[in-house]
Amino acid sequence: MSAGAKKPRMLILCDFDGTVSTVDMGNEILNRFTDKGWEEIDRAYCAGEIGSRLAYTRVASFFTGSRAQMLEFVSSRERIDPHFLEFYRFCQRRGVDLKIVSDGLDFYIDAILKKNNLQDIEFFSNVTVFRDGDKLSIEFPRMNDKCEKCGTCKKDVLNNYRSNYDQVIYVGNGYSDVCPAKDADLVFAKEVLYEKCRQDGTACVHYENFQDILIYLDEKGSLRG
Repeated sequence: MSAGAKKPRMLILCDFDGTVSTVDMGNEILNRFTDKGWEEIDRAYCAGEIGSRLAYTRVASFFTGSRAQMLEFVSSRERIDPHFLEFYRFCQRRGVDLKIVSDGLDFYIDAILKKNNLQDIEFFSNVTVFRDGDKLSIEFPRMNDKCEKCGTCKKDVLNNYRSNYDQVIYVGNGYSDVCPAKDADLVFAKEVLYEKCRQDGTACVHYENFQDILIYLDEKGSLRG
């Protein structure tokens, strides 16, 4: 890069459950704090018969736990990718912006980030409203009115930031990551997302953890100062 040249701006968007968090905390909470019956809703979601927004709306009435009980459970079960903190600090040093986009629930994402001293990371997710003891509802401030599938439209978040960056990188593993991956400049994928990318012809790099991503980007020169 020539002297005085502007350094390219890069944004990395990361999914949360199964990506930043090695535990799918949304499923863990459903298994622990709902009565039987949500499995059929989950089956319909995984089969593509319904989107996450409708699935969340239907499953909300199944929850039987208070916010305090759920947060205690989250604290005992949470695990983040062992290399994520290193990856995030490296991005900070290189001036690369990193944000989390999740179709999960805000209360446990916020708790996990704070517990791991990662509360400075901006995240976008569905919103949980606790009321009347163990009753809750789920709101979707980041939904796409033109699409009935996801609670949080990750594609919208990506494209809302597009004009501010020279390159947008996406990291994910699940169904809700398929749409945003198609609009990213570079995709790191595993599990469901990796298989979907291969089926759809979306170029991607397979990864197992954030160390793989750091090494790849560093070798390509993308994160060097």
